[in-house]
Amino acid sequence: MLENTITVCRAEKKWTQQQLADSVGVSRQTIAAMEKNKYNPSLILAFKVADVLNKPITQVFKYEREE
Repeated sequence: MLENTITVCRAEKKWTQQQLADSVGVSRQTIAAMEKNKYNPSLILAFKVADVLNKPITQVFKYEREE
């Protein structure tokens, strides 16, 4: 399972979902789905999100193996 801290990181920058979406080239709905853990981004998108939030990818996304 992939979890994330996008909502917290976005709030630290005082960004809306739309501002983050525009920064990484996706729709606001994609950001909303990622924040709710209903959409797993591609590796490239995950790196873009972490990059624009100025965080290491491991601080934004956390993978836990499902057993």
